[in-house]
Amino acid sequence: MPRLRRAVHFVPGGNEKMLAKSLDLEADSLVLDLEDAVVPERKESAREAVTGWLRDADFGRRERVVRMNPLDSPWGARDLEATMAAPPDAYLVPKVRSRDDLLELDRLLTGLEARHGHPRGEVALLVLGTETPEGVLNLRDLPACPRVDALTWGAEDLSAAIGARRNRDERGGFLDVFRYCRIMTLLSAAAAGVQALDTVYVDIRNLEGLKRECSEAARMGFTGKLTIHPSQIDVVNEAFTPSAEEVAESRELLEAFEENRRAGRMAFAFRGQMVDAPHLERARNTLERARQAGIPV
Repeated sequence: MPRLRRAVHFVPGGNEKMLAKSLDLEADSLVLDLEDAVVPERKESAREAVTGWLRDADFGRRERVVRMNPLDSPWGARDLEATMAAPPDAYLVPKVRSRDDLLELDRLLTGLEARHGHPRGEVALLVLGTETPEGVLNLRDLPACPRVDALTWGAEDLSAAIGARRNRDERGGFLDVFRYCRIMTLLSAAAAGVQALDTVYVDIRNLEGLKRECSEAARMGFTGKLTIHPSQIDVVNEAFTPSAEEVAESRELLEAFEENRRAGRMAFAFRGQMVDAPHLERARNTLERARQAGIPV
């Protein structure tokens, strides 16, 4: 089953205090950020620190993710060479333009796995597919790289790239071009059978707004969300964890399907609505997500 990724939380690379705090948080994934959180003058020292964290820190059940610098930057290839000594579970890949960028990254990782004696193909890629206009136009093809395990999207870098003055309207909703990116990320991920992760919510004081956006994303089909402040993690985890009511209804629905199957029916009335095979699949997915989150089903 896909890895549980509800809150995917950013930790500035090289910040020992922030790392120590993050190891006590309930995030499913920790993203050790070597890109936007680190100024050029500190790229080398941050990389050394993150390499040491991967080697020595106890992350418990949390997924260890490194947000590398783009391969076409002065730092991207060196990020891989250093951190693959004690490899992370995944890399978060920024500024992607096309499938070729990811296939080149796959080639480099395969060579580094062989050099260090690591199993081939175990390091996954979480792809930020909308930070460049080219990436947006190529979203459909990005999961063709076999290492891709999740797609996510970003509005901030794309805003700068296309010259947008803002990415949200006065009510806090995304403007059309960014709403398109969100929808296409979800559809591209679903078509490829990989996870779709929603983008960051930058207004860290507005937890009600975050809750609304998480609820919408979960209803749409996203499985988690990127977080940038510890206060956001519980809100995100709750939104992307099936509720007790959803678990109970899904369990009841599965029982009803079994009863009707024995009677030769796959379409029937349930709680006043007609249900059939898609509802069965949705109920199964809900219970599996609950199991992953440690909820008895």
